[in-house]
This record gives sequence, C-alpha cells and structure tokens, in this order.
Amino acid sequence: MTIKSIVLVKQVPDTSNITGEAMKEDGTINRAALPTIFNPEDAHALEAALDLKDRYGGTVTVMTMGLPKAADVLRDCLYRGADRGILLTDRRAAASDTLATSYILAQAVKTAGEFDFVFCGRQAIDGDTAQVGPQCAEKLGLPQVTYMEKIEEVVDGFAVIKRNIGNGWERVRVKLPTLVTVVETANTPRPWSVKNVVRNKHKRVPLEVGEGELAPGDRIEQWSLDDVSADLNRCGLAGSPTKVHRIQSIVLKKEGFTEILATQEGINGLIHELVRDRTLG
Repeated sequence: MTIKSIVLVKQVPDTSNITGEAMKEDGTINRAALPTIFNPEDAHALEAALDLKDRYGGTVTVMTMGLPKAADVLRDCLYRGADRGILLTDRRAAASDTLATSYILAQAVKTAGEFDFVFCGRQAIDGDTAQVGPQCAEKLGLPQVTYMEKIEEVVDGFAVIKRNIGNGWERVRVKLPTLVTVVETANTPRPWSVKNVVRNKHKRVPLEVGEGELAPGDRIEQWSLDDVSADLNRCGLAGSPTKVHRIQSIVLKKEGFTEILATQEGINGLIHELVRDRTLG
C-alpha cells in the first residue's frame, strides 16, 4: 500500500517582526515591509504527510497560492522531502477571502489527480481564521478531521487519527480520501536534507526567471485559474463576500515609561490611570 498526499501551504508575513511600517495608511497590510516565512502549522502538516510517506511509501505534492515569491515555500518543502510543488498564481485571484481561496484551492486539488489525504495547517498566522481547510473539505465533498495530532494507522481504506480537543484527545476512524488539519503539537518538522537541496536548489517557476530560462528538470509547476477550470465569479473580489467594516492601526511608540511601585498606593495609582485613559471601565 502506498499513500498519495497533497499538502496546502502558505507563505505569510512574519508577525513576530511587526514595526510601524506594517500597516498602510488605509489600514491594509504593507506586505512589502514585512519579511515572509513558511506558515508554522503548515510545516507540521507537511511533516505529517512526509511521515506517512516514510511509513507506507507514496508521494507528497505541495501546493501554494500566491505571488511568484511564494515559490520559496515550495522549495522549502522540496528540500524537506516533498516530491512535487505547484504554485497557483493569477492576478484575478487577488483579494480572495477564505471562501474564494478555499474554492480555488479545491479546484487545484481536483486538477492534481488522485489522492488519499489532503493536509492543511490548522490556521495561518496572518488571518487566524482556521476556515480554509474545512471549507476546502466541503467543496471537495470530503470527510474532515481537524486538530490532528497523530495518524495512528492506515489500513483497508481507513485511517485512525488522534485529534486534540483541548482538554483531552479523541480517536476517530475516517474513510479515505479525507482532509486533515494539523496542529503544532503534532510533530517536529524535519530539517532540510542536503541531498534534496542539491537536487532541487535550481528549481524555479517560470515567472521567477522567464519561460525560456528553465531546463525541464528545474521547473516548478505554475498554474493559473484557467488551468484549474475555476469559475471567475467565485474568485478574487467577485467571489469574496467578506466585508471589512473598520480597520484600526494601533502603533505603540517607545516614548518613556512610568515606574509603578509595589505598594498599595502604587497599585491604586495604576488603576486610576487605566480608568482615566479608558483601558478599564
């Protein structure tokens, strides 16, 4: 028995390095001012797929949706042991909310071919909605298991999965194919393999270097919305019903400090200040 896995990953702004330039005047994220990283829980999703490959054999395909720079996370996945990387990039997908994003990714999964598992991180650190994975499962018509910590066994077309329910664990048996979202406590992502780095270090998508500059073995697949037969009315702004009522940009400036004495009088003064500036009350 071999297992075919698809892993959905995302390149996200590094929210641990937020500065005053992180927001534009209109309240949107200034992505150009922030370094980007591999979304943390997506790395755990990749590790879950690679572990199944180690145990049962098979393949791991990784997909991401974004600008050409998002190919960086695909190379990261190839360096860790993934077999195939696919970048879904199209200007018409810009401004997609979770509903449109999950539709586009579901179309891409269908286009990729047969699979046993679709893995996603529980959530992305730039949106924190935890909606895209479950929405993909609905659009694909798949059973879903969220908050996965361990796949205990795969046998006779079923998987036994241990999932974290906050104050304990639950063991579920699910029929394949299935979609699974993975939490950060599930595993420890493996480091890059030197052999995999040497094999994949020259791989690029055409938009990074130009269509004619790539040798056949150095090409990372690049798909458009047309390649996945997407309905444009369900993509981008047209397919995104989410409406933002208001965005506030709050920047804390380092302009001095107030020392609070560890006395009853100091505590009373602190409470008074917090009430006065409406932090409390």
